Amino acid sequence: MIDAGKKIEKIKSEEEDYYADDDIYNFNSWGADLSFRELIDRYDDNELLKPELQRNYVWDKAEASRFIDSILLKLPVPSIFLAKQDDEKLLIIDGYQRLMTVYDFVKGIFSQDGRVFKLSNSNKINDRWKGNAFSELSDTEQRRIKNTTIHAIIFVQTHPSNDNTGMYQVFERINTSGRTLYPQEIRNCVYQGDMNDLLIELNKNNIWRSLFGTSEPDTRMRDMEFILRYFAMSEMKFDLIKTRSISLKKELNLFMGKNRKLTSENKETLYKNFITIIEKISETFGKNAFHNISKTTPDKLVNKFNPTIFDSFMLAFEKCKILKDDINTHRLNLLKNNDYQEVLKIQTTDISNIIKRINLVKEYLFQD
Repeated sequence: MIDAGKKIEKIKSEEEDYYADDDIYNFNSWGADLSFRELIDRYDDNELLKPELQRNYVWDKAEASRFIDSILLKLPVPSIFLAKQDDEKLLIIDGYQRLMTVYDFVKGIFSQDGRVFKLSNSNKINDRWKGNAFSELSDTEQRRIKNTTIHAIIFVQTHPSNDNTGMYQVFERINTSGRTLYPQEIRNCVYQGDMNDLLIELNKNNIWRSLFGTSEPDTRMRDMEFILRYFAMSEMKFDLIKTRSISLKKELNLFMGKNRKLTSENKETLYKNFITIIEKISETFGKNAFHNISKTTPDKLVNKFNPTIFDSFMLAFEKCKILKDDINTHRLNLLKNNDYQEVLKIQTTDISNIIKRINLVKEYLFQD
């Protein structure tokens, strides 16, 4: 995986947030002291869930050893956050590094390198267990680690039961890992299910990878978000939306939440629709299909993926079938059109601008 941030053209008007009204979401939360013995058993039994494709284990051996050392010294352990799912399983929201450090140490293999997990020989580690694996500790020390309890704050969204956008905001605000999570990284954690699996599968498609501009998936899941963007916008009835603009982040959250469970037929339909459109776009325009023209050299394309060109092309190709002759000339004329450039960059989530950029693609590129 690679960080594809430099390959994506920034759209300032889409750097937005939204906030839930206090009256909309209700949560229940409670505290529980859980031993590492119980947490390890839950993880082995698939009742304690690591969000799929969540950031990999990132602590180095020194950090991990320091945490084990703290447990052996009976120092307080910071709380973790868990979200209770409908099937009674617990999703790790915050605390994954701590939990997996203990899990790896007890199991004997360090996730970072696949080698035997021995505590580092750093002078920051107590001499009594410096350089030791779990199996080399005394029985008392092994029991101390397994029996140590960590305070877990467990919460569940009780209202509305079919809308997890509140859970998204909880995750966004309480996650304390070393970096700010991108929206799709949070959705990947909160909305696990069939739709997330479909996005992961489609994101590996070679044609999509070529159109997006990187051979490997983005570590921050921005490429997956664009696939979701197409699906969500494809379902919207723009002419019936009464608000002036949409919160794209909220709409993507709602779509993910609503489609966590898909029938095999629905999943296959979504898969085929996406593949069919990107195949046609790729055949027509090649790997630079979603690129804009250069500001300084209008006859040349910049080497960046443009989100609003992407959604307008995808939605137009979904509705129209018969392309005009000399299509690349028409495409260049479209990109040089001042009205199209305006709706690619300014107030891009305004309903009127979304409709306008889709209609301009239809007008310039299609006969029907």
